[in-house]
Amino acid sequence: MARIVSLVPSITELLCELGLAEQVVGRTGFCVHPRDAVRRIPKVGGTKSVNLEKVRALQPTHVIVNIDENEKPTAEAIARFVPHLVVTHPLAPLDNLALYRQMGELFGAQAKAAALCAEFLRAHERAAAVRWPQRSVLYLIWKKPWMTVSRDTYISRTLALFGMQTYPQTAGVRYPTLEAIADLEVDLVLLPTEPYPFRSRDVTGVATLTQKPVRLIDGEMTSWYGSRAIRGLGYLLQFVSG
Repeated sequence: MARIVSLVPSITELLCELGLAEQVVGRTGFCVHPRDAVRRIPKVGGTKSVNLEKVRALQPTHVIVNIDENEKPTAEAIARFVPHLVVTHPLAPLDNLALYRQMGELFGAQAKAAALCAEFLRAHERAAAVRWPQRSVLYLIWKKPWMTVSRDTYISRTLALFGMQTYPQTAGVRYPTLEAIADLEVDLVLLPTEPYPFRSRDVTGVATLTQKPVRLIDGEMTSWYGSRAIRGLGYLLQFVSG
């Protein structure tokens, strides 16, 4: 039986959804879903502050990492003592299908993975069937400094499915820093609840700076792939319709 350490919160949730919770022997402190299942799983640090000795002590057969969420030197160090380093990097909603199948095939949960694929496709088809009005949106992931997402990201491509094209149109890095957010040519500013924990009190300040409409949005529903992405598509369907 596999002994899995997951350093990716959304994939920890996916593994549990696939019925593999008993094989997950380690997680990060940000792996918080599903709450009842992860409560018993030891923590090995954060996504970018992994305690390698704790990972080693758990004697995993597999460690799952993500190119965006985990540091490359950490992954390289883990690869030196773990038999299987599983590297993930979904970049668009439909990449969830390959992710489900990959986890199902690795850990003997093919039937449940296939069921998730079918469920995801139904949700995706509902979203893709609508001709959404096109809007330019600024999706802020941090402040001090202000940071956003490029179009070469899972978040941006998920929002684009609903007609929300992220600013800027082009960028040299995947998570650009903005010197200022005033006078930008956007229709809407989105403040997600993660990674920076924007709250309702931030809306007025950002609206004053940008002179644009500002809305809070659930960051898990826009940035988490895996099984939560199915709920995310339903959430966004309601969000853009509201």
